[in-house]
Order: sequence, then structure tokens, then C-alpha cells
Amino acid sequence: MHSSATVLAVVPARAGSKGIPGKNLRTVGGRSLVRRAVESARSAALIDAVVVTTDGDAIAAEARAAGADVVRRPADLADDQASSESALLHVLDELEAAGDALPEVLVFLQATSPFIDPDDLDTAIRRVSEGHADVVFAAAPSHAFLWRVAADGSAVAVNHDAATRPRRQDRAAEYRETGASYVMRTDGFRQHRHRFHGRVELIAVDPAGAIDIDDETDLIAAEAAAEAAAEAVAPQIPDHDPSPTRAAPALNGAP
Repeated sequence: MHSSATVLAVVPARAGSKGIPGKNLRTVGGRSLVRRAVESARSAALIDAVVVTTDGDAIAAEARAAGADVVRRPADLADDQASSESALLHVLDELEAAGDALPEVLVFLQATSPFIDPDDLDTAIRRVSEGHADVVFAAAPSHAFLWRVAADGSAVAVNHDAATRPRRQDRAAEYRETGASYVMRTDGFRQHRHRFHGRVELIAVDPAGAIDIDDETDLIAAEAAAEAAAEAVAPQIPDHDPSPTRAAPALNGAP
């Protein structure tokens, strides 16, 4: 493990999952969810080291292959009742027990969010490391009219006046917590033992990629989004040979 990490990313990825068996090793765009999280973290300029905490041998092997260190999680921290916070605290305790320096900034990533943007991580890390916030989390803007069902079965407006229907552009955006990433000061997290403490800010992320994998339907949506993203960046190949008197340009713009 990296003892000099100032910014440490931790990806909790337990082996058990009731909704989708083996969820963290399921693939989106040809890469497993745990690999996608690790590679997003490693692509962020400001993250020094990445750790996957898991109770699964296959997940541990996949994490190491993707370039992460692994902390083996005890069974009592890997069941349905264990919180993500407990897994993060265990990693920090293991670092401390090994005599390693604790990071100044802790980045909590969830493998169930397959489209974590490294630039978003760097932006959030800067806010925390420069002292502007204690916690910065990913959230997607929303203008949805929300409702809940009351005890008598009637529908009750939650975030709006049901008698007033303003236009979208006339409503201030609200934000949905995506669950993808939480960046926090390590000392504050250890003190409060919760991801939200002190001054909390959010970073608005693209709603199109704010997919959280909870069931097979989410995997289908994520796969479709990955295919659309790949098509958007794929080079445009002409359907005919270029003129022999005019060379086709190189894809990177070089002569």
C-alpha cells in the first residue's frame, strides 16, 4: 500500500449482492464495474493511490489487475447490514496499524456508478484540499416534480405547490445525490464517522451518466449509454477510398 498518499481513493466492493449476483464484476462497455471505478480514480490527476476493500477473491484479483491495492474486508463488514462508512474506516484503521501515514483527503467511490468522470473528481478534491469544503459529493441537477403517497393512499406534492405549474426555466434546479463519489477530509470523517460533516458542497455532474446499478434494468441502461458514448467518439471512416491524389488525414491530426 502507498504510505505517502495525500489523496486516497477507496472503492468498497463486496462479493455478495442480492439484486444482481456478482454485481461488482458485471461489465459495462466491456469492463467490470470495479475496474471502471479503479480506472476512473487512476485517471484523476490528484489521486495518489487507489484501494479496493472487498471480501471476494475474484474482485480482489480484478482490482489488482486494474492497478489498485486491496484491503481484505472481514465478514462482519461485508454483510447487508454493514455500512459503507464501516468499510472506509476499516481501510484507514488498517493503514494506521501498518504504520502508514493517513491521507489528508479520502475519496469514496462506488463501483455501481460506471461513469465517474476523473475531471469531476479532481474538481471536488481541489475544493476539499484547498479548504473550501469538508465534503464534496456528486449530484445530478433535476427539475422533477416529486410526490409521495400518504398513509391514506393520496398523492402529496413534495418539492412544489401542486396548484402552480411553473416552466422548467423558471424553477431553480434541485440536485439528486448520484452515489458515485464523495470527497472528504480524512480527519473530519474519522471524527464524525459519517460521509457528511462540516461544510458540505456538491459538484453537478452530467445526468446522462448518473446511473446507479441496482438491478438488471440499470445494467441495460448503462450498456446503452456506454455504446452511445463509444459511437460519439469513434472516428468517422469514409465509405469510399480517399482520392489517390489527396492523402487521408491522420486521426490525431498529424501529417
